[in-house]
Amino acid sequence: MTHFVCLLEEESAKALLAVVLPRILPKAVAPFYIVFEGKQDLEKQLVRKIRNWQNPDSVFLVMRDQDSSVCTEVKERLNRLCRETGKHPILVRIACRELESFYFGDLSAVEKGLCITNLSRSAVKAKYRVPDEIVNPSDELEKLTCGKYQHISGSRSIAPHLSLTRNTSKSFNALVTGIQRFFPKETQ
Repeated sequence: MTHFVCLLEEESAKALLAVVLPRILPKAVAPFYIVFEGKQDLEKQLVRKIRNWQNPDSVFLVMRDQDSSVCTEVKERLNRLCRETGKHPILVRIACRELESFYFGDLSAVEKGLCITNLSRSAVKAKYRVPDEIVNPSDELEKLTCGKYQHISGSRSIAPHLSLTRNTSKSFNALVTGIQRFFPKETQ
């Protein structure tokens, strides 16, 4: 059995992936989650965690938020750390700006997950049209939902409703297509 090992910056990413991955991964692939205490902790322990992973039939995902950093610099730094492990394949994905950008890419999922009527109408507003460019999407989502969105519980509630094909967040789509490339449909 192949292991899909997800090294994540935060618990809310695990809450999202725990619901989304079963919709993407073949049944013969078992996801495992290693959650760190923020991006600095992830980067500090990344090499050691991957090097010490014992199952040879493993594929790795490293995912973290861009936050206020330059996306290409973050991705290159993570790729450099991944090369140090000597293991592959490793998929590196950055949530631009934050994981909540994924949710702005599908506000109808937020509407359904948090039981808020007419929220999806906000998707046409100029500041929400390009989810990966929202400066502080977690704060913005809390405001838009009048405090109903909370990081972990919100991720659990929204994730079952996320469309894997109609999301307007480019970083969410890059995550989904990257995983699908590791596990092509003919192997599913």
